[in-house]
Amino acid sequence: MRLDLSLGFIQVWRRNRDVFMKTWKTNFLPPVLEPMLYLLAMGLGFGALVSPFEYRGVQVDYIQFIAGGLVAIAVMYGAFFECTYSTYVRMHYQKTFDAIVATPLSVEDVIVGEIAWGATKSLINATIVLIVITAFGLVTSPTAVLIPVVIVITGVMFASMAMMFTSLVPNLDSFNYPFFLLIMPMFLFSGTFFPLTVLPGWGQGIAMLLPLTHVSNLVRDLQMGYFDIVDMLGLVYIVLLTIITLTASVVMMRRRLVR
Repeated sequence: MRLDLSLGFIQVWRRNRDVFMKTWKTNFLPPVLEPMLYLLAMGLGFGALVSPFEYRGVQVDYIQFIAGGLVAIAVMYGAFFECTYSTYVRMHYQKTFDAIVATPLSVEDVIVGEIAWGATKSLINATIVLIVITAFGLVTSPTAVLIPVVIVITGVMFASMAMMFTSLVPNLDSFNYPFFLLIMPMFLFSGTFFPLTVLPGWGQGIAMLLPLTHVSNLVRDLQMGYFDIVDMLGLVYIVLLTIITLTASVVMMRRRLVR
């Protein structure tokens, strides 16, 4: 199958950006307030019941541990919801895609533009969370400047995964399946709120298959100033999965749109 992709996808990205800027105040509040509420409730509240524990050979407080997980969650949620519910509304109800492909832009330009915007939305949300945890004094290493690079790569990955589901679902309600069967398990069992070492061996093995696990590890380790072979393997896993899901999402979504 020949894919007709050009730099025209930037125009689709710009269109979504312009719409976002019209309502930026509404979109700005949730990613600011949500991590603050988590840090207050889980970090300062529940965390007061948890003694400092060992992570990477040093003692860390619970609030510092979950901070990196909150950034990773923001990446996943920002990309997933933008490229599922929002993309589906633009495609099916607003007929935005029909209007765009009536121009010189191709179907592939529309798909990649949507994925690029989903990754951008996750970058915006996760960067806001990163600023919040920095303000709380939870970023302890200059290696944290590399976190946005991880956010961009994983934003494309989660946006592509979401687009694959968008290419398959018959209606909006069907997004409940990937949310509760994939996104929610990753939210809970990817080392975001507790170290994976507390799980049994089989549970740790399953967790290592979840992409959010590697995102959480990378963000947390860069936040604290660590990077070893485990992080390198996790980064390779993420890059390979990004390439696979991006390619698959373009092919699958093209089939739906030209059907």
